[in-house]
Amino acid sequence: MAVTEAERHVMEALWAGEPLSPDELVRAVAPAQGWGEATVKTLVNRLLKKGAIASRRADGRTLYAPLVARDEYVTAESQGLLDRLFGGELAPMVAHFARRRALSDEEKARLRRLLDELDRE
Repeated sequence: MAVTEAERHVMEALWAGEPLSPDELVRAVAPAQGWGEATVKTLVNRLLKKGAIASRRADGRTLYAPLVARDEYVTAESQGLLDRLFGGELAPMVAHFARRRALSDEEKARLRRLLDELDRE
């Protein structure tokens, strides 16, 4: 499911504290983005149509909750990036980022531990 950058802000708010009412979503998302209430409601409606979120009534108010888990979204987005920019290969992506910014000693150690763990599996 394709979620736009703007829609992702709404999803992040819901992942952080679902379920949220429309007013809570507006307060959580609009100020940082410089958006008005109508913009947030438009994004909510788009996400409802895509099946990314669901709405329900409770105590006389509407509440929204994500239908897609954040880790599922991150996995799909990561795989898309890997496929589009690096032909689906992980090593060239890691090399690209490692050459563009210096890795701290801690990051290098974490990468070594990860490779060791993968070798053991």
